[in-house]
Amino acid sequence: MTESARSEGPRRPPGGHISRLPPGQYVPRGWPVLHYGRVPRIDLQSWDLRIFGATASGQEHFLDYPEMMALPTSEVGADFHCVTKFSMLDNRWTGILARDLMAVCPPADDVAHVLIWAEYGYSSNVRLSDFVAADTVFAHTHNGVPLSVEHGWPLRFICPPLYAWKSTKWVRAIEYLTEDRRGFWENRGYHNVGAAWSEQRYSYQERPEDGPPL
Repeated sequence: MTESARSEGPRRPPGGHISRLPPGQYVPRGWPVLHYGRVPRIDLQSWDLRIFGATASGQEHFLDYPEMMALPTSEVGADFHCVTKFSMLDNRWTGILARDLMAVCPPADDVAHVLIWAEYGYSSNVRLSDFVAADTVFAHTHNGVPLSVEHGWPLRFICPPLYAWKSTKWVRAIEYLTEDRRGFWENRGYHNVGAAWSEQRYSYQERPEDGPPL
């Protein structure tokens, strides 16, 4: 496995905030385990990552687990904010930066959003600008320890400025979108963007430009 590790600092709170915590958040004891449905059973022999939709080549791409782990590895420091109001500070996430993965399997020029797909058909959508940020990473390790299956092993999408339902566990596919499309929780009343520092928790808070209609 080839590996080139680099450190990235966390994105700073916007608007001159002094607190490390977004509005309404608290620091818990430990790392709560939250997800919809059951924990999947993962077989790395059959696991792959599918990249499809509006790709630059017009073709679907598939990376098996060894191919994914052979991509450049980075470590990012980033806080983690759950919409249920807990925040975990000073995390070290190790994995493949989303922008490095995108360089291997690039999108078409008119792509503006990305849908992250997981086991059992779960999905969450993010803007391309959030996807390519310096601290957005497909993580397999947290604070030097491989993620547990309960926390999303073998691959978890981490997008630090957004609430953690956007940080999809058990990633299996990336879909490039030319038009925004809501994911699982976004279709069930959660905010389409989900920026933690703007406290974008629920769809009733949305402005017209925040996403497609429910």
